[in-house]
Amino acid sequence: METQKLYFRNPTESEARGPFSLQQITDLAEAGQITRDSLFYNPDSDQWTALGTYPELFALVFPEKKKLTLKSKEITKLNKPDSRDKVIEVTDLLDSAEGRTEETKSRANPEIAMMRAVRIGMIAAPIALVAAAAAEIIPSGQTLASINLTNLTNLTDHPLVLLGLADVVLAFFLALGVSAIYPILRFRATFGLGLVGLILHAQGMPLPGFAALIGSAGIYFCTLAVSLVPAITAAAAGIGGMGLLAFLLINA
Repeated sequence: METQKLYFRNPTESEARGPFSLQQITDLAEAGQITRDSLFYNPDSDQWTALGTYPELFALVFPEKKKLTLKSKEITKLNKPDSRDKVIEVTDLLDSAEGRTEETKSRANPEIAMMRAVRIGMIAAPIALVAAAAAEIIPSGQTLASINLTNLTNLTDHPLVLLGLADVVLAFFLALGVSAIYPILRFRATFGLGLVGLILHAQGMPLPGFAALIGSAGIYFCTLAVSLVPAITAAAAGIGGMGLLAFLLINA
């Protein structure tokens, strides 16, 4: 049947068309010119037979087409909305970058912490120096009143006054943010500790000597601390020690 030439006509037609190959008949069927009611000439029975009553030929002319169907697939969202989610604002981003949130405080930028530690030292050191200058100069107020520009020899007899004046100068430069004098400040802390300690020991004043020790060590480490805890500790020691020294010597 597939290689046989066939003749077709519609029920309302008296003249046959053909001969057609099976491929040509299939094309005519797709074009709508042949239907299941169309008649084809059956040489076996020598009769015109409706295409729909001949299953074998009908299946060849109208092959069953598979329907293409798309299976619905559930799409899983990676980011599911949560009523507990917090709206992220610009301040939250800045706090996160600086390690000031609960999630990022353990990952704080070490450079930021270092800058804060250095700033603490730059603020605490001049305050401690001013307190030290007060302890060194104020008890010798009468001596300073007797000194004039033509007679400065008395200053050499009061080394603490000279040290106090040096502390005022150093505190001034530190207040201006001049960190280049840190080596001089470290030398002053060690030298001043020895000088003040020697004088206070000779005068039998152990508590002021201890305060000078703590204050000088605090000033020294204010120039070295690069993390927050050491910087805060050094600042407290410097200001507290020199403040106690000033209080003890002024009220002695």
